[in-house]
Amino acid sequence: MGKRVSGLGGKICLLLVLASAVLSFGLDEVSISKENDLEIERKLEMLNKPAVKSIQSEDGDVIDCVDIYKQPSLDHPALKNHKIQIKPTITYPKTPPTDTKNNSSRAVSQIWQKSGSCPEGTIPIRRIRKQDLLGAGSLDRYGRKSPYVFNNPNNTVYDITPNNTHSFHNLNQTGASNNVFVNRSIAVLLTLGYHYIGARGEINVWNPQVEKPDEYTTAQIWVVNGDHFAETAEAGWMINPTVYGDTATRFFVYWTADASQKTGCFDLLCQGFVQTNSEIVLGGKLDPVSSFEGEQYHIPLFMYWDKNTQNWWLEYDGKQVGYWPSELYGVLKLSAVAVQWGGEVYSNTITHRDVNHTSTKMGNGIEALYHFSAWIRNTKIIDYSAVEKYPEWVHEYMDEPDCYSSFNWVEYIKEPILYFGGRGRSPKCP
Repeated sequence: MGKRVSGLGGKICLLLVLASAVLSFGLDEVSISKENDLEIERKLEMLNKPAVKSIQSEDGDVIDCVDIYKQPSLDHPALKNHKIQIKPTITYPKTPPTDTKNNSSRAVSQIWQKSGSCPEGTIPIRRIRKQDLLGAGSLDRYGRKSPYVFNNPNNTVYDITPNNTHSFHNLNQTGASNNVFVNRSIAVLLTLGYHYIGARGEINVWNPQVEKPDEYTTAQIWVVNGDHFAETAEAGWMINPTVYGDTATRFFVYWTADASQKTGCFDLLCQGFVQTNSEIVLGGKLDPVSSFEGEQYHIPLFMYWDKNTQNWWLEYDGKQVGYWPSELYGVLKLSAVAVQWGGEVYSNTITHRDVNHTSTKMGNGIEALYHFSAWIRNTKIIDYSAVEKYPEWVHEYMDEPDCYSSFNWVEYIKEPILYFGGRGRSPKCP
């Protein structure tokens, strides 16, 4: 009996030890979960400002009408004493397109506008949900691009020779750059050689496939300056599941002052862009989108510098959306040294030889072909002459021409049109 009791006692002791370990592990797990929940709640409180009015959009988004003076950007330390500029102090005359015969495309709207409007003195902000943050890889980096990683040893992307002829480092004869970036791929029309204070374009809107939740695809305009083009103001449309929690096509803005190393974000997801418009939601879904051999839709964008405040303004279909404050930048607050129009695809598979290339599409998924690909038209710039015009020097620029390409279609007495896009992984792009 004694031995049997001893054996049973041993088993009981073992069970108690195991139970204690499981209980301890469970408590730690609960503790970690609670800590994460608290961090998420703090983040949500920071992002979602108190609303004067809330609108339930038919697409599932909730739009909060927030007092313009309580928007997230004003929490930025550099904007502590910033006075909101309600309207730009300068206007530039719009130059009509040279050819208007074949411009059968309509400007696209935002879905939430069907469900209501925000009162004067407020701005519409897309409410961030808990599941949006749970889907992010990092709370600290939520709403930001992954840092730009250069593939060339000197981090030199572009250069301008003293005689004003362009030398594009890493470009081969076909316009390929042999992957300047390690973790993303661009196919763009590029202009540089002057100081630019404005950029315009009408961007064809599509809904291309994104292969993985941590990848994204964009069609956009960039104005850039700084070492290795580290300072940017950007706007266009994108599909980005990590930020928005779905694969819808959405209007976005972005900024960074250091190639996305420690600064910058999309929309109003950090302190930065100052919104002044009560009708347009940053990150709002666009509807409808273009279809093959069907109706074509576009978003008309204009980015320009206000010389009196050094802020960069964004105009959407003739309406001022808001501005990137000069306090965010070093040299971009004085001018841009380059402008880009086109697309960008982000994926960790890009340039990694031991894995298959992403199948995330750019544009409408068709490589740059006249009439069939996604396009950007009415590509104009403004330099210090303060006259809106087509750039004197342009060049198609591609990181991976076998995966994503760009082609600037120029006809006599017609407005040039940039065609761009690609399907990513294919026999040509393994």
